Amino acid sequence: MTSHHAPSHTSHELSPATRRAIFLLSLGTFASMAVQRICDPMLPELSRVFNVPISEAAQVISMFAIVYGLMQLFYGPVGDRWGKYRVVILATLGCSVGCVLSALSGNLEFLVASRVGTALAAAAVIPISLAWVGDTVHYQQRQETLARVGLGTMLGITAGQLFGGLLTDTLGWRWAFVLMAVVFSAVSFLLWRHEGHLETAPHPGHAPAGFFKQLQQVASDVWARTLLSVALLEGASIFGLLAITASHLHHTHGMSLTLAGTTTALFGLGGMAYMASAKIAIRRLGEAGLARFGGIGVGSSFVVIAFSPWWPLAIPACFVAGFSFAMFHNTMQAKATQMVPTARATGVTLFAGFLFLGQSLGVLSLAQLMTHFSSAYVMGAVATFVVGLGLFFSHAVAQRNATQADHA
Repeated sequence: MTSHHAPSHTSHELSPATRRAIFLLSLGTFASMAVQRICDPMLPELSRVFNVPISEAAQVISMFAIVYGLMQLFYGPVGDRWGKYRVVILATLGCSVGCVLSALSGNLEFLVASRVGTALAAAAVIPISLAWVGDTVHYQQRQETLARVGLGTMLGITAGQLFGGLLTDTLGWRWAFVLMAVVFSAVSFLLWRHEGHLETAPHPGHAPAGFFKQLQQVASDVWARTLLSVALLEGASIFGLLAITASHLHHTHGMSLTLAGTTTALFGLGGMAYMASAKIAIRRLGEAGLARFGGIGVGSSFVVIAFSPWWPLAIPACFVAGFSFAMFHNTMQAKATQMVPTARATGVTLFAGFLFLGQSLGVLSLAQLMTHFSSAYVMGAVATFVVGLGLFFSHAVAQRNATQADHA
């Protein structure tokens, strides 16, 4: 057997153990995203079962997102200090416990509390996995590798929406949480078994600076501020739209929760299609192009979903929205892994924190707006904003890359 000491210039220089770790981490990101989205199609049923308005039932999503966002500030330094891979193992185990408690909930308050508990653990999985990839994989290959981990995330959006609706309509909403508990336990076990096969955990090569020093560093950097602001607005607008799509289709077109959830789940399938073709898209369009066409695609798709009188148009629209979102978001993730290279987990978790703070604000605001205005107009207005956000971020990326090229 020959050992590869010299880095090759192909995209296959990752060791088999690293590749398997990336696959297992993507299973973790799959479960983390699925448990986040599983309540979206349940809202009408939870509102009926617990006899509360939809805006109150939406706490199972918004409270999850708020806690998820706040916990990022905690997990960044923890991941940098105690090892990113190990933190993900413990986090997936914690999610399993949270899902068991959710399944046993007797009232909405207990369900919201169980969701908060799940969010406490789930918050670590995606950002710490991305930071692990940032430490392990060279920047030239990083966007492709992040797309591979992102495949799990997008599949998780699909599975969450799909099984959330399907199990709520058939066996009952509790079974959706039972399924997630089993998935998390399995993932945690597989990650733990593989830990011994990993090369020594990668270290940035310098001790991370104090957390507040890192925050200062980020706050004083114009590019970091831009990236975090876009993450906040992206979370509020796109995830807000995603959270109300199933309810919009259910109420506007009288679709069953299974059909509404399945249609919305195509968002994740579209994202997976992008992740599968990411290599070509990244080379063809470049980072600025991906951001521009991603924003335009997401916005246009949600305008179609909002105003189409014919519901089957929502099927291709959800797929295109997911594909476009992945173009936009994957570019943001690659930039986020370079935001604070000296303490990558802190940088990536800060990015995720802003994303999910945005998401919680978006879900709360949009659920509130839908009690005053028709869901079509709410969705249409937010979708138009997304197009503008894509154009702005594309311009910012192009300027950033040009500046870096000048300094190189």
